[in-house]
Amino acid sequence: MPTLSEMSDAERAQFRTEAETAYAELQQAGLKLDLTRGKPAASQLDLSNALLELPGGKGIADDGTDTRNYGGQLGLLELRAIFAELLGVEVDQLIAQDNASLALMHDLVVQGILYGFGGNPPWAGQKVKFLCPVPGYDRHFAICEHLGIEMVPVELGPHGPDLDQVRELAADPSVKGLWAVPMYANPSGAIYDEATTRALVEMPAAPDFRIFWDNAYAFHHLTADEHPPLDVLGMAAAAGNPDRVLIFASTSKITFAGAGVSFLASSKANLTEYLSHVAVRSIGPDKVNHLRHAQFFGDAEGVRTLMRQHRDQLAPKFALVDEILTRRLRPVGVGEWEAPEGGYFINLAVPDGTATRVVELAKAAGVALTPAGAAYPYRKDPRDRHIRIAPSFPQLPELEQAIEGLATCVLLAASER
Repeated sequence: MPTLSEMSDAERAQFRTEAETAYAELQQAGLKLDLTRGKPAASQLDLSNALLELPGGKGIADDGTDTRNYGGQLGLLELRAIFAELLGVEVDQLIAQDNASLALMHDLVVQGILYGFGGNPPWAGQKVKFLCPVPGYDRHFAICEHLGIEMVPVELGPHGPDLDQVRELAADPSVKGLWAVPMYANPSGAIYDEATTRALVEMPAAPDFRIFWDNAYAFHHLTADEHPPLDVLGMAAAAGNPDRVLIFASTSKITFAGAGVSFLASSKANLTEYLSHVAVRSIGPDKVNHLRHAQFFGDAEGVRTLMRQHRDQLAPKFALVDEILTRRLRPVGVGEWEAPEGGYFINLAVPDGTATRVVELAKAAGVALTPAGAAYPYRKDPRDRHIRIAPSFPQLPELEQAIEGLATCVLLAASER
């Protein structure tokens, strides 16, 4: 079969007619499917139902901490020890907090605005910019937009952001931060390599420049090749920039998304500074939840075992998306995507200028997609081509319907161009 660009005018006209017919049939199917957010399916949440019966006993931790009471700003030691091993950091470099790592990220950005970092002036009243690898995570961008921080997009490749762009931009002292999802980036699935990571922690930048290292998918492997997290804190310290990196992680897509535990890892100086502000708004995190998670996991290998059970459920869904897109789109040369090795998303790049139209067509046919442009600051994809697919929540039959429907919409939008 010729690609769409290789077709004659008559072949293209016939292709469009067929696409319109297929779309009309899709509309008549009366679908009501949602691919907008990367939520765990109910069957994944069921894997952690034993949490509902924990913690056992009187809520006393191994070190004697009464988790029912106030205090313990660092979080429960036995849970921190498990995730320090998993994240490749020292226990005293890691704190455990409440259920949302997004809240930690928001807190740290607000800290920069109100109090500054490392004795440097607060960002309030300054021109502040963050570098945003694209396509990227819309909730990162929402924090900046909400707090009035200018976002500067930089291209994200398979091994991290374009270093030439980043170095040039970071020379500007108003650039105070960089968002990074280093393992299975949302939505492209990119994995930051060691060379890129070293360059990011070594490059010249403002003294209060911080890399917001969101390791949300560090353990969310879709293959048997379980990439270990890079020792980014060690690299930063060796480069003479020990305070540059703030690592975030959580159990939100490991156990219960609504009742997880968040983690912040960084230099001791950064943690001390952060905790001095947190102590004003909280007298300690939910240590009962910390204890139930520690008892449920047992140790780091318990987390790895649970994540392999998640992989058993998720991998077939990602494989199904790849199979349908390959069968429907590749023969006519429409659409580009990578089969990620982990994470929760697939980034589909449709022909330039058609992403918004695809989302509109899908919505009218009962398939809800993340808005076109969501993976870019201010929701402005300059080429209008990126669509984030979130395959995790639907069961396989519904997912198959949704991706077949999406493919139909992509083909129709392409034929209209």
